[in-house]
Amino acid sequence: MADADDVRRLALALPEVAEIESDGFDFRVANKGFVWSYPERVPGKPRVIRTDVAVLYVGDEAEKQALVLGEPELFFTTPGYDGLPLVMLRLPPVTVGRLAELITDAWRMRAPEELESRLTTGG
Repeated sequence: MADADDVRRLALALPEVAEIESDGFDFRVANKGFVWSYPERVPGKPRVIRTDVAVLYVGDEAEKQALVLGEPELFFTTPGYDGLPLVMLRLPPVTVGRLAELITDAWRMRAPEELESRLTTGG
């Protein structure tokens, strides 16, 4: 079972990650977001920052659909995210190991090549 503290610990362990001040969590590399807390919007109500749901950058629509269709207990999307390479991840049912993989993959897709090489070489 993962939570917002796990997201923070895993994201900050990656090279050159910045945490942006927010009501939840918001992490960027090279000024590009790769994981943040879900800003739930319910019509007629104020936006609520959900720290039990992470928004992850996934690269493209095909990857997003594969995750949502393949593991609906973990992943979902909403109409506001249609056409965007972003997927929502329910944190309580995901293992910390899987969360680490997902955050690292999101980071890799957003980080400049020279940073990615630092991750793969451990430098």
